[in-house]
Amino acid sequence: MASFKQATFVWILLTFLLSYLAGNVMSRQIVYTVSEEVSPGTFVGNLAKDLNLKVDDLEARGLRIVSASTKNNFAVNLKTGLCPNTHTCTVSLEAIVNNPLNVYSIEVKISDINDNSPHFAEKAQYIHISELTLPGTKFPLLSAEDPDVGSNSVTTYKVSNNPGPSPELVLQKALDRERQSTMQLLLTAVDGGNPSRSGTTSVIVTVFDVNDNAPVFSKTMYKAQVLENAPIGTTILKLNATDPDEGLNGEVMYKFKQGQKGIADKFAVNNTTGEITVTGTLDYEDINAYEIRVEAWDRGQSPLASHCKVLMEILDINDNAPDITLSSLLDDVSEDAKQGTVIAFITVQDKDGGKNGKVHCSIPQNSPFILQTTQGKYYSLVLRGTLDREETAQYNISVTATDEGTPLLSKTTVIAIHISDVNDNAPRFQDSAINVYVKENSPAGGQIATVSAQDYDYGENAQVTYSLLDSPSVPLSTAISINSVTGEIYSMQTFNYEQVKTLHFQVMATDSGVPPLSSNATVNVFILDENDNSPVILPSYSEPGSFNSENIPYSAEAGYFVAKIRAVDADSGYNALLSYHLTEPKGTNLFRIGSSTGEIRTKRRMSDNDLKTHPLLITVSDNGEPSLSATMSMDVVVVESLDDIKTSFREVPVKEESFSDLNLYLLIAIVSVSVIFLLSLVGLIAVKCYRTDSSFSRYSAPVISTHPDGSWSFSKSTQQYDVCFSSDTIKSDVVVFPSPFPPADAELISINSGDTFTRTQTLPTSEKLS
Repeated sequence: MASFKQATFVWILLTFLLSYLAGNVMSRQIVYTVSEEVSPGTFVGNLAKDLNLKVDDLEARGLRIVSASTKNNFAVNLKTGLCPNTHTCTVSLEAIVNNPLNVYSIEVKISDINDNSPHFAEKAQYIHISELTLPGTKFPLLSAEDPDVGSNSVTTYKVSNNPGPSPELVLQKALDRERQSTMQLLLTAVDGGNPSRSGTTSVIVTVFDVNDNAPVFSKTMYKAQVLENAPIGTTILKLNATDPDEGLNGEVMYKFKQGQKGIADKFAVNNTTGEITVTGTLDYEDINAYEIRVEAWDRGQSPLASHCKVLMEILDINDNAPDITLSSLLDDVSEDAKQGTVIAFITVQDKDGGKNGKVHCSIPQNSPFILQTTQGKYYSLVLRGTLDREETAQYNISVTATDEGTPLLSKTTVIAIHISDVNDNAPRFQDSAINVYVKENSPAGGQIATVSAQDYDYGENAQVTYSLLDSPSVPLSTAISINSVTGEIYSMQTFNYEQVKTLHFQVMATDSGVPPLSSNATVNVFILDENDNSPVILPSYSEPGSFNSENIPYSAEAGYFVAKIRAVDADSGYNALLSYHLTEPKGTNLFRIGSSTGEIRTKRRMSDNDLKTHPLLITVSDNGEPSLSATMSMDVVVVESLDDIKTSFREVPVKEESFSDLNLYLLIAIVSVSVIFLLSLVGLIAVKCYRTDSSFSRYSAPVISTHPDGSWSFSKSTQQYDVCFSSDTIKSDVVVFPSPFPPADAELISINSGDTFTRTQTLPTSEKLS
């Protein structure tokens, strides 16, 4: 059984040598018997033989063993043995085979062996017997326990070689405590096994004296005082009672007399020392004195008792804090309330009397309120300052009431004062000017911006609506609309950068308060240029029906100037930054063109193998996305002599000889630019004096810009003019052409007669268009 105590489950190996048996489920039961503590793997029975099954069909029929118990182990008590309180211990199993399905019931009986000795729970048993006990009196003893069952369990008890079937002690003659106060006996328990096993325990008998004296108190009445705030556990009084008897007869115990209502909740008496202590909360205002009856008794077999009375007086202290009651309170206080407005009425009371009942009330000094007393215990909370809900929407005022007792007691109550809103804040835009950028040609109806204004008021006073301010000079209703609730701004038309570059208007935000308050913000809409205009080649190479031809001498050196192609693009910025490209017949490779200047020059000297006439294809492209371009063709004719060279410029309605004079070109250029510059200054001064904030940028001042390739840009009204000047060739000329208007502020320049450009003011630079 020792090994069985180490585990709660014993796997029993059943050797199944099974053979096939066809038919229905068998009803008979197979029973096997095995002793406890057998080793794992012990042979129990041969199911193949007992069930008439064939070994050859075991795997095909899927034999398996199923326990009838839901547990996977036996019900074994590890301390008392196998199957306690029963003479038999069995395990039910089921053997199941398929094809056809058969279930066989198997019962395994586990037989007990005598492997446990009787055992007493205690090594010694103590019995107290009065010296007046009569002979023949029986005293039961504790039984021994044996985990074995049947005949292997306890059958006999012996005391001093006196056997008996049950553990009991019988007094055979009268006792005399003075002659022998204690006796020690040996109790033996023997089981019925073969061989038998036994266990022992000591029996100690104590003879005590007869209890013939009751305890006596030192006083019949005790008086004591205790403060009502005495902490739990405080000792108030110690009672004293004595008993002349010896042993237990002389040991005195204390307790409160039963039936005293409310005593056990407040006080307790130590049953051995007689000390009375506080166990509950005392309150002089509820009960100021207690009368307690105490009983003392000895521990004799027949206890004797006596009684005394304890008068307990409760001493009053300042243990009641003032009580604050809020009589009335305004639900909401308007932030424009006048000084002196009564906010709340407060009542303060204290249960204590004298100084303990005198109360003073106060609130923090940093609040806009004060307390005013009326009739001692009544106070008014009054407004003494100004309120601003946007700064403080709620005040939590701590009202503190303090008495004059010792120690001082106080109580604090927090009063929540809600401040109601007044429409005293207008909506505010984050920025007074809002810049919006819109691409030209954007479809009408699209959202271009969202404006938002914040109102620090509350509720309807903070609900903001948006509207456009009417402008006498700009019909906004046809160009812009705004969502009055969200502030979303929509375009009502498609904008053309070449016509309108900026749009200025004002948005007004208005709250829903009474009266309503509002504020304005200026919206600046900047139209962004799109590459929607192709380059245009300027005269004289672009005149309808004209034949473009240039002559060069056969002796021309590399770099010889042939012609200059000029083009303009109505767009701006990179969309108007033009580049020139030249295409020659295959195998020629005689000419090149300046990608930014449009000047056509020779790459090398002529040879006898070169053609006399060279057809060229010139392409002008802008830098927009996608890039747009224009093309033209030109024939370059090679002549033998300089006398045969003819200019390729188209004649203008002036004398032919005047255009061949370089000085005349310079004079025309200087005069033209000077006039344009003067007109720009006059126009700029006029616009600065009369322009309005809500007007379109088409009324901006004219400006002149200079470019790295020697050209000038002149802007006026909605048109920009580029003045192109070149003095490095014999074909220098001045060409003025229109182009889109640059941004509002550009470079202002002055022109000197020596072809020198001096900047007088630098602002954001306008875009070059040629």
